[in-house]
Amino acid sequence: MTHTSKTIVFFGTDEFSAASLRELIAKGFTISAVVTKPDSRKGRGRELAKPIVKEIAEANNIPVWQPLDVRAIAEHVERLHDPIGVLVSYGKIIPQSIIDLFKPGIINVHPSLLPLYRGPSPIESAILHGDTETGVTIMQLSAGMDAGPIYSQITVPLIDVEAAPDLEVQLGELGAQELGLTLPAIMNGTVQPTPQNDEIATYCKLLSKEESLLDTQALTAEQAERHVRAYLAFPKTKVTVAGQQIVVTKAHVSTSSSTALDIECADGRFLSVDELIGPSGKAMNAQGFINGYLK
Repeated sequence: MTHTSKTIVFFGTDEFSAASLRELIAKGFTISAVVTKPDSRKGRGRELAKPIVKEIAEANNIPVWQPLDVRAIAEHVERLHDPIGVLVSYGKIIPQSIIDLFKPGIINVHPSLLPLYRGPSPIESAILHGDTETGVTIMQLSAGMDAGPIYSQITVPLIDVEAAPDLEVQLGELGAQELGLTLPAIMNGTVQPTPQNDEIATYCKLLSKEESLLDTQALTAEQAERHVRAYLAFPKTKVTVAGQQIVVTKAHVSTSSSTALDIECADGRFLSVDELIGPSGKAMNAQGFINGYLK
């Protein structure tokens, strides 16, 4: 399938971006290069691991650029014929000098209904705040954080049970599909983006390990349960029970307490732990922890 004479330079790193890269390849778009982060050491063995998008690119004979400073790609981009940039969860700030190398700029897939949740943790924020909907935005990258004009959006209803890893997969797939549908019109110049309303913009922060500690005295039981689902992948949810620190991986709200794993919260209700990672690092259910650590 041919989509004008434009070629794509794809910026991405993780599984969320991998969904879009796979979709573009499947739809027959011409991808001149994939820009991703350098290989990094992971796991207990600290073995050097490739970003998932690098593995996909190599499997499809697409050149891979892994600059320490993204500005280093300028000379490569300038050699390409009529390039367009596509950025999905790259993980680094793109300077205006690089954005300007592409016409009509760099197209970004962002997992929120912009201008809500501009920033690096929109999926977690939607869960944490108990939103009734979220979505994906196809937008034009700008110098301001997630502030560029919008080409299209997809809305996804939320029912207050979603965990961040599952929602990320869902939004990644939906964003990839919408990108594949919208990109031809962007390339052909038959669709123009709509500016965002900056007056209603909200922002989300970069998450840190410190936010894993759950302060049940400051949160209602409902807020604490959302914390578990929002931070399931990172930074996780840690509490101390009977002198033992655990990571809560699944919980529900209760109105009464029957074990030490029913943790009282600020509203007088309880966060009842169903599943956890114990002090030994082993995943277990509540009864397993009670049998092993509380008896």
